[in-house]
Amino acid sequence: MSAAPPPLSVRQLTVAYGERPAVWDVSWDAPPGLTAIVGPNGAGKSTLLKATLGLVPALSGEVRFFGRPLAEVRDRVGYLPQRASVDWDFPATALDVVAMARYPRMRWWGPIPRRHREAARDALAQVGLADLAGRQIGMLSGGQQQRVFLARALAQDADLVLMDEPFAAVDAATEEAIVQVLRDLAASGRHVVAVHHDLGTVPAYFGSVLLLNTRVFAAGPVARAFSAAAIAQTYGARLPVLEQALLSGAEGGGG
Repeated sequence: MSAAPPPLSVRQLTVAYGERPAVWDVSWDAPPGLTAIVGPNGAGKSTLLKATLGLVPALSGEVRFFGRPLAEVRDRVGYLPQRASVDWDFPATALDVVAMARYPRMRWWGPIPRRHREAARDALAQVGLADLAGRQIGMLSGGQQQRVFLARALAQDADLVLMDEPFAAVDAATEEAIVQVLRDLAASGRHVVAVHHDLGTVPAYFGSVLLLNTRVFAAGPVARAFSAAAIAQTYGARLPVLEQALLSGAEGGGG
């Protein structure tokens, strides 16, 4: 029996903004489970995610989800964008936003069917926001807004969820809620690829890692690929001295 195709496979992907390459000749297979994409600011991490989804154009390359083009498996792929890219003044409640994930399964007219609204409520409950279902999204705190979009990804019931900086600028309670959701997704056989900025929590939160700075510097299980040497190569002189010191002891164990 042949092995199942990876959740996400990228081959020779190149993306540029003007004449500046943001992602250069990236070939990479995302493994099952929880994977972090890490690298310095401007390394092309968010661009890589967006390019796989067709949200930014690629100059060249091929992308497959579960061995097939995105158009054929779109309902199996969820996306959690950065908070900064969302219009929080949009007149929608937390429940409305989460229920949007169910639209591909509904007719395009009339009220949202009860079972889909209940699925949205269940997803909000999973992230601890059941009591805020009726609140307009702009009236929520930053951490609560992030949880709403995490709940939307859950409500889609996707097999793979791509997350762009899910832990950025959130409170401790929200970070704990996100970690629990990640673990629940992995335990149910689903997969997550997340752009992540905190090197110190990579070993605790993720099983695999992609070290990216325009091109791939290392990829694989955290225990092997997340070494001090690979991190130093990826970040170069921009790796803060403190973080370098914290990670220096990982050289032998790889993370």
